[in-house]
Amino acid sequence: MLAAERRDLLMERLRRDGKLIARDLAAELGLSEASVRRDLRELAAAGLCQRVYGGALPASPAVGSHLKRTELSPESKRRVGARAAYLITPGSTVILDGDTTGLAVAEALRPDLEATIITNSPLVAAALLGHPFVRVFILGGVLDKHGAITTGAAAAEAASSISADLYLLVPTGIHEKAGLTSPDPEEAAMRRMLIRRAADTYVLGSLDKIGTAAPYRVADASEVAGIITDAPSYHTTIQQLRQQGVNIIPAT
Repeated sequence: MLAAERRDLLMERLRRDGKLIARDLAAELGLSEASVRRDLRELAAAGLCQRVYGGALPASPAVGSHLKRTELSPESKRRVGARAAYLITPGSTVILDGDTTGLAVAEALRPDLEATIITNSPLVAAALLGHPFVRVFILGGVLDKHGAITTGAAAAEAASSISADLYLLVPTGIHEKAGLTSPDPEEAAMRRMLIRRAADTYVLGSLDKIGTAAPYRVADASEVAGIITDAPSYHTTIQQLRQQGVNIIPAT
């Protein structure tokens, strides 16, 4: 089998099974594990999979620029954002993540809502200008133009001084084994800190994020109060997460 044919086969199995185990593939194909791992490295370098110990998982398509992410599952994000907006009650203090799904939450809020929103996304903050009774607190720091969020030491220091009733977390990948992941180590560290600063954390999972993974772990799915998603109940990742005791909140 040619190398290109092997890689096509690996991608077909990844789409079918949602994971690749190097040892099992090597035995099935009559190859060395080193050969399979080399194929996985090449696929990962092309952004087609996310390598993990022992194999690979589907790569999240939400790793691209903010402009690119706006084109991914827009209707799914609107559904998830609208459902998440119901969690923001009058008088509450809420940390609202960046990303396009966080923006969908801001756009779904009632215009008469009275609340405090903390965010590290200038775009989310700007979307709340039309909400006269929402107090907006922006976590300052270095602007990551790729992700359209603030990161770095200044943002982390600002985050360390806040307390919130709720954190609406938007990870890049949501997977039953890899957990909640992000593409950047600073972004993942910031999200871990924000989880610690909120009484409850809910994850917003549009269709493009379910069953995928990014390089840096944020938390296990079991560490959050629930995952809001419009992914179908028969999706393998949703079924596995339910079996793990994770609270799945349908966004329908």
